[in-house]
Amino acid sequence: MVPMTTPAAALRDLADRYWEARLEASPLFATFLGDHRYDDRVDDLSEAGEADQRARWVALLGEARALDASGLDETDAVTLGLLVQELEDNVAGIDTRLAELASDQMQGVHAGLLTMAGQLRAAEPEHAAMAVLRVQRLGTMLDQAVERFRAGLAAGRTPARICVSRSLNQVDGYLASPVEHDPFANVAGPADWDGEAAWREELATAVADHLRPAFARYRAVLADELLPVARDDDHPGLHWLDDGPELYRTLIRLHTGLELTAEELHEIGRHEVLEVLPEQFREVGLRAFGTDDLGEIFRRLLEDPDLRYRDADEILAHATHCLEAATSAMGEYFGILPEAPCVLTPIPDYLAADAPAAYYTPPAPDGSRPGEYHVNLHSPTTTGRAETASIAFHEAIPGHHLQLAIAAERADLPAFRRLSWGHTAYVEGWALYTERLAEEMGLYESDLDRLGMLASDAWRACRLVVDTGLHAMGWSRQQAIDFMVANAPVGRNEIETEVDRYIGMPGQALAYKVGQREILRLRADAEARLGEQFSLPEFHDVVLDAATVSLPVLAARVEAWSGP
Repeated sequence: MVPMTTPAAALRDLADRYWEARLEASPLFATFLGDHRYDDRVDDLSEAGEADQRARWVALLGEARALDASGLDETDAVTLGLLVQELEDNVAGIDTRLAELASDQMQGVHAGLLTMAGQLRAAEPEHAAMAVLRVQRLGTMLDQAVERFRAGLAAGRTPARICVSRSLNQVDGYLASPVEHDPFANVAGPADWDGEAAWREELATAVADHLRPAFARYRAVLADELLPVARDDDHPGLHWLDDGPELYRTLIRLHTGLELTAEELHEIGRHEVLEVLPEQFREVGLRAFGTDDLGEIFRRLLEDPDLRYRDADEILAHATHCLEAATSAMGEYFGILPEAPCVLTPIPDYLAADAPAAYYTPPAPDGSRPGEYHVNLHSPTTTGRAETASIAFHEAIPGHHLQLAIAAERADLPAFRRLSWGHTAYVEGWALYTERLAEEMGLYESDLDRLGMLASDAWRACRLVVDTGLHAMGWSRQQAIDFMVANAPVGRNEIETEVDRYIGMPGQALAYKVGQREILRLRADAEARLGEQFSLPEFHDVVLDAATVSLPVLAARVEAWSGP
């Protein structure tokens, strides 16, 4: 007699099938993770392809909802809840038709390809051959994206002009670069392979004959079709689209995982920016600069030439020192540590002008690629020294690297929990939480570093005000820039880049402060419950040990650990 499948076994099977569907839907993501089965394929961005994908998610969602959860243990119950939520979010993401608006410098297909290109590799000769076919087919993705943009225009969903302009800068920078330095022609190949020279020639030919002409076609549509009808700087947010308010409500939920209104978020941000943080700036500023005048503190941080870097090498050295110090200290504050190392990598020149100060990419699950802390060395003489430390701790250790690398190494959990990039508020909230944690760890070496930490916190609090202002309240681009200039000691150029990011990625910037506030609340509640029994390393392990989770799941875990 064949035994009946248990609910736990059925759940594991469903989770595995879901993850396989994720990889099939995004072959580029699969390769990035070190799964080379799809190295000759590209993602299908067409409307028909998206409709097929939606049907697949809906079918899997039906199976998940039908599972009997009564016999599942805590880990499996969390897995089921997260799987249902992720599938629901996948469907909602397709229903928003975001592909029609993804011509921006952050989420556009061109930006994704250019960012990912330098991180792909062909592990074996057969994968190298597949990579040539992929490069030949990448133009299909760009052409499909263009058709989605045109569908958006037909529906009245125009993009923001500033985002199209920044996208043009990125594409022009790529097309102007020498083919011999092209990241797609320089994908890392098999080690000690005697066929590499011939393969490199094939890649270069595919880039010159197929990929670059496709980028040129893509550029022409950005310049000739999107830019002339794009929303100007007085009307950059979703507020100005007919379906903008509904779309923004959906994006708030998708990025925060909570049912919060734009008005609530706006007021939370104003309270922190205008009431909480100024007092902290005054306290540290008095020690650092001998003044508690907020305007003078901001002026010194922004204008004092002694607080700027002289060249890119200084940025690199400072960021490297911060990464090394944090790596040495993390063992005292965490019980669980990642096996994968974190390395520092400069952002490529063709992306740097329109990229943030830093970002992180997680290690490959197969160990073929470490976690990477990408640092922007563009225009070093305009980069302040104060911000480097807090950014390093956020993006690398103890921030994103600990969370995402530890998640990837939880081999006992389903792949979608270990390797998913969802639950933005948890992932980014953790990284922002660690900027304050770094002070407890003794990682800030000066009050200038601490002012940088406060500047970073003010910057994230401003996001609550500015993102909701742009997309729910009809703010202009200049209004958003002016608010941040007045309330965060961050360089104007960086603020402009950031505001344009918020315009291009509505709702994503809300997740940082929402997640940080929730983790701080959970820690304070746990400390109050446990008193002298509270252990900070144990708290951190509870937060990190379940891989990537939603904020409600995180709250349930912490509350179960700390008791009623």
